[in-house]
Amino acid sequence: MNYYTIIYYGFFGILLAGAMWCMYQICIADWRRRIIPDAFLFPLLIAGLITATFFPWPHNIQAAVMGAAFGYGLAALVGFVFDYVIRKKNPDAIAPIGMGDIKLIATGGIWLAPNGLAWALVIACILGVIWGRWKKEKYIPFAPFFIIGGILSFLGIVFLL
Repeated sequence: MNYYTIIYYGFFGILLAGAMWCMYQICIADWRRRIIPDAFLFPLLIAGLITATFFPWPHNIQAAVMGAAFGYGLAALVGFVFDYVIRKKNPDAIAPIGMGDIKLIATGGIWLAPNGLAWALVIACILGVIWGRWKKEKYIPFAPFFIIGGILSFLGIVFLL
């Protein structure tokens, strides 16, 4: 094992550790204040792009960009449709999905590609519904459940495929 290999995998480990820290901060912020700060979201996005570009593990940059476009388009469409339907019934209602959630799903698309993103969304929705029913809450933070779903999906992609 030469020094270049050590530097290569060391940088990869630093990127993953930074991504985990950003995900933790996003979960805490969304849980406490119902907001996903861009200060943690954009470094997570950049780390995902660097990982997909220089470390094609588990997918390449083309799949990452397709996942980001798919995630952003799907989340924006669902968010705007739900917002339109809810505001038609009650003009003072709160939007069911925020722009932070939409950007987080796009960032998840970079890390997971379209197939992994689909699994992460399914897992996140199931966990969110279970939590909401159990706690009898009307509004739940989506980021912690999406990040748990994303981690499980990522591990499934890496170790099962």
